[in-house]
Amino acid sequence: MSASANSIVILTGAGISAESGIDTFRSAGGLWEQHRVEDVATPEGFARDPHLVLGFYDMRRAALAGVEPNPAHVALARLEREFAGELLLVTQNVDDLHERGGAARVLHMHGELKSALCSACGMRSRWEAPLIDRPPCPVCQARHLRPDVVWFGEMPYRMETIYAALETCDLFVSIGTSGAVYPAAGFVAEARANGARTLELNLEPSEGSRLFHESRLGPASALVPAWVEEVLSRETSG
Repeated sequence: MSASANSIVILTGAGISAESGIDTFRSAGGLWEQHRVEDVATPEGFARDPHLVLGFYDMRRAALAGVEPNPAHVALARLEREFAGELLLVTQNVDDLHERGGAARVLHMHGELKSALCSACGMRSRWEAPLIDRPPCPVCQARHLRPDVVWFGEMPYRMETIYAALETCDLFVSIGTSGAVYPAAGFVAEARANGARTLELNLEPSEGSRLFHESRLGPASALVPAWVEEVLSRETSG
């Protein structure tokens, strides 16, 4: 991507966090940390066995303490601070590694592990404690808290903001995504249709690789810092 950009939309997926030690459910034949995705990441699974689902997300939330952001997270935080144009950083990940890497304005389209959603009043609360014992909602006191995570079959968050940015950006970058989960998998086509250049940074070709103007293959911890350096160097020299 030789041309400079004034407006960038970045989408990150499980591949950027995998290098920090967070499992991806697509890496083991549909099993996610030894659970079927249908059992722990759907509204139907929660209705069928809420104890299993709450325990699963409690485990994932607690596991965040044992992982650290990698150079890709740190590089994107640097880009957020130093890029002079418009930048929207969208992640499909529910971990907090972008924030811990230094990013301040991350759009979590699939929710966050460190947030709880009350099914009774609809309010969201920052949350780090277990949910399995059904603690009360800090707002309404009802014991109907669930992980504030978008499950399969639910609508991702802030889609209007994302599509508005895709309409006006001149560069769309996808990092560590499989290209298989919609609506995020359709962002590259949306950006191209609106005239943006498109770049994929991924360990291996995604299902949508053919839609990108350029694909660079390798670990995110190497590719992303190099790309960020390119972008910021062009700004300085330009």
